[in-house]
Amino acid sequence: MSGYEHRDSPHAHTWEARTVKIGPYDFPDDLYYDREHNWARVDGEAVTQGLTSFGQAIAGEILYAEEPRVGREVKQGEAFMALESGKWVGRVRAMVSGRIVAANGRLEADSALINKDPYGAGWLARITLANPEELKQLLRPSDPAFAAFIAAERSKYGK
Repeated sequence: MSGYEHRDSPHAHTWEARTVKIGPYDFPDDLYYDREHNWARVDGEAVTQGLTSFGQAIAGEILYAEEPRVGREVKQGEAFMALESGKWVGRVRAMVSGRIVAANGRLEADSALINKDPYGAGWLARITLANPEELKQLLRPSDPAFAAFIAAERSKYGK
């Protein structure tokens, strides 16, 4: 069992999550994942979103994280913020539709939190869950398709 402390989130708490390990990368099994290497944790009526341990490894050291605008309505798959590393600039897409209700303000001063603690202090945003059915479109570590996807991505990126 690996423990992850979800520090500095709007609903900070500590929990124990079983972790699926694929190569050197951890994927807590209580989270949802997309094919852009984001994770989502459902907390009541909202979702906290972040970048996976594998996603931050591909990107390299995160040098800049744009703070998303709190109050903005987003649709699933819509870009709502940008991340920048020494070798990559990319848009982060919402994993669910809803309203952005919190942004991790610590990332502006210390964007490396995404690399240091991707499932905890490096969270990106919190979005209300407007349509819980959208979660069915996301992956879970227990899905055989998830392990196959990560294996293909590791091969593609040499990670």
